[in-house]
Amino acid sequence: QVQLVESGGGLVQPGGSLTLSCAASGNIFRIYAMGWYRQAPGKQREWVATVTEGGNTNYADSVKGRFPISKDGARNTVYLRLNSLKPEDTAVYYCNADIWAVAGGRSDYWGQGTQVTVSS
Repeated sequence: QVQLVESGGGLVQPGGSLTLSCAASGNIFRIYAMGWYRQAPGKQREWVATVTEGGNTNYADSVKGRFPISKDGARNTVYLRLNSLKPEDTAVYYCNADIWAVAGGRSDYWGQGTQVTVSS
């Protein structure tokens, strides 16, 4: 059983910053990539950023240069630093991971989501 647990969301003023964390736990054999998606009210879930096992990063154009993604391989944890936040960044942020579990093979896993609200 693999679980992803996010933390770090909250209410922040425009221009402020937050750091989201997501820790993967369970019977993990290998993590191929971890990343973040977000879903704003009334909109579809959209991809935000990904970091691969080898440390390569990719970003959606809307967050490039503002939301650096990083990982701690030893802790199976991925971070998303949200800088220069705008009201349109308000969303539930979901952690996603491409993991080969010991017993279950390779699958996509999702966290429960953490709310980020940008408002004055």
